[in-house]
Amino acid sequence: MNYDWLLFDADGTLFDYHRAERYALEESFREHNLAYSENVRRSYADINRVIWQEFERGLISAEYLRAERFRRLFAEMGTVCDPTTFSATYLVNLARADFLIDGAMVLVKSLSRTHKLALVTNGLTDVQRSRFGRSPVTQFFSVIVISEEVGVVKPDREYFDHTFDLMEHPPRETVLIIGDSLTSDIQGGINYGIDTCWYNPGHLPCTLQVKPTYEIVALEEIKAIVANDQVNGSTSKSGLKPIQLH
Repeated sequence: MNYDWLLFDADGTLFDYHRAERYALEESFREHNLAYSENVRRSYADINRVIWQEFERGLISAEYLRAERFRRLFAEMGTVCDPTTFSATYLVNLARADFLIDGAMVLVKSLSRTHKLALVTNGLTDVQRSRFGRSPVTQFFSVIVISEEVGVVKPDREYFDHTFDLMEHPPRETVLIIGDSLTSDIQGGINYGIDTCWYNPGHLPCTLQVKPTYEIVALEEIKAIVANDQVNGSTSKSGLKPIQLH
């Protein structure tokens, strides 16, 4: 079965979130006259990763997430700064950061000629709508789903129900989700009964009991999957076996 729909995660898959995060942090620290360093960025990245995992598990709200990550960061740094005020500054700067991963634009433009595309993100509305509005890549997506607008997040089944409503309910075997997050993109796709492609440029170990259908380290490898090609002797989807294209 060929894929008709390709569901792309945004941050970490098409959009360069690490670069966006660094830009927003540097600008926000400068505007608040706070000392910034690479250690600050690493600390924030660790805290932010944990708090988004809490959000995905339904432990905290999107509104709480906004300031709580900076409250934790400033507590760790011993810095006196109002986290709510700083969060507002940070989100304004993050909303301007529409950097794409190398090759993303060319890939999406090419795939849009042969497939229907959806952009599926666990994100904050004001940030994502601004970034998507600034980026030319989003013109190729007929469906865009932002978790804060839906009220549920990947991997929640209701998130995928809403997405499939917008897609007018294609057969699940004709849908492939592509993302860098095992816990939201891949687990969500597996739970919903659609094929999954884990974008894993960092060669991280898979921690899921059920493996993704495909694993890639470069975005351009998606072309081989959707074309039912054989790469490096691996069996494609048409051969009914999962593959790793690397």
